Amino acid sequence: MRAISGIIRAMSPKKKLFEQFARVAKSLASPNRLELLETMAQGEKSVDALAQATGMSVANTSHHLQILRDSGLAVSRKEGLQVIYRLSDDQIPTLMGCISRIAEKHLAEVERIVREHFDPRDSLTPVGRDELLARVKLGETMVIDVRPAAEYQAGHIPGAVNIPVDELPLHLDTLPHGQEIVAYCRGPYCMLAFEAVAKLREAGYQARRLEDGFPEWKAESRPVENGSRQ
Repeated sequence: MRAISGIIRAMSPKKKLFEQFARVAKSLASPNRLELLETMAQGEKSVDALAQATGMSVANTSHHLQILRDSGLAVSRKEGLQVIYRLSDDQIPTLMGCISRIAEKHLAEVERIVREHFDPRDSLTPVGRDELLARVKLGETMVIDVRPAAEYQAGHIPGAVNIPVDELPLHLDTLPHGQEIVAYCRGPYCMLAFEAVAKLREAGYQARRLEDGFPEWKAESRPVENGSRQ
């Protein structure tokens, strides 16, 4: 024990920092926790809501959330009998984006999954965030948020209209044919925008996806609106 204590006391400040950084990295080493982070990036949610969104039991969800909170990636608050969780920092989606881009570039299995399951769904180049802003200012593009209403109300791109993907067929007659329609959802691997774009194109609309989703938009400190929009 004395020898171990001596090693700890002799550890350099840099190594001590790396130990703490490793705590954060270790908390990311779980697909369940990555999915929870993506879900919380849409807005704060109760443990029950997070369990329902990710398909995990409440007990398992609570376990993973505790790890994320202990590593500084999530924070919680009490609301009556509910515990509400949210991301601790808007930059967390940027961190997750870096991980995914490196994995796509250097892991053959990731490249294969993207090629087989995502690329065939949409061969057109997605719209970049700067391009979207420019096209909206020129009146050339309508933006639709195809996430559930609760996620839209928690935060959305200014001017975007909320049309959840399941409700899209009911609104097709109200959408303009003279503008390109850009759909966005939870992130680059969220299928909601892919599904929305496919339905729009089948109905004769010019449609594309935003390159990422709302969390990536917010992480760049771009303008965000809250609440419903009539």
